[in-house]
Amino acid sequence: MNASATVVTVPDLNTHESPWQRGATPALRAAAAFWLGVAVLGQLLFAFYVVDFYGRTAMRGHWQEWNTVLAAGYIRGDTLGNTALVAHLLCAVAVMLSGAAQLVPLVRRRWPRFHRWNGRFFLISAMIASLGGVYMIWARHVAGGDLIGRLSGSLNALLILGFAGLALKHARGRRFDVHRRWALRLFLAVSGVWFFRVGLMFWIAVNHGPVGFDPKTFTGPFLSFLGFAEYLLPLSVLQLYFVAEKSRKASAKFAMAGGLVTLTLMMGVGIAAAFAFLWLPHL
Repeated sequence: MNASATVVTVPDLNTHESPWQRGATPALRAAAAFWLGVAVLGQLLFAFYVVDFYGRTAMRGHWQEWNTVLAAGYIRGDTLGNTALVAHLLCAVAVMLSGAAQLVPLVRRRWPRFHRWNGRFFLISAMIASLGGVYMIWARHVAGGDLIGRLSGSLNALLILGFAGLALKHARGRRFDVHRRWALRLFLAVSGVWFFRVGLMFWIAVNHGPVGFDPKTFTGPFLSFLGFAEYLLPLSVLQLYFVAEKSRKASAKFAMAGGLVTLTLMMGVGIAAAFAFLWLPHL
């Protein structure tokens, strides 16, 4: 026999995965899809509230009603401030609607051209909303009654601008995997105001009332914490998700999946409380 013709098959031990290992990645993806579905639903509810309440009262000329839900809403004679507020609200709605469309995998696969143009619209809206937010934070003091609240809001805006620039840079360079990561960070950062409301209402619901802050002055240690946690906590969770996604350990994927499901359920409680007590009364 010709030795050179002999074929020796070496079994690939890595292909013999246990059911535990085979189920890790699907479990992680299912947990991420669960989070995405709940988050998109919550943001659509918030967008509907903004359009209905602010749009309806503006069309009727009842601009002063905005002051029932905003610390510094419509101010007679402040043309610049009122314009900034309107632009901020319009872009906030645009960000939530376009951002939801950007995250749906089916949209990315079947309508790539729409995904690209919607992405540009999302980036521009996010930057305008963040700049308008910074103006209102420092000119109208809408981010709470203390300096910490204004600083946390300003840092959020800086992160939005930075993430938007990096997402655009890597999209143009056709580094789509890197682009995806920065785009996800941008989505979470631009959702900071929404996370603040959901987190606040979850805290109030769990504690059966305001704990750790004064509801009259809207200041206190919990609000100072939440002002930074509204975007730093979701960004940290996303980074852990990226690590678990690349990990070859099934335990890491299952742990991340379990953590995501738990956080999603907490977020769902916050969304339900926000809708019931913050948004529904004004619809």
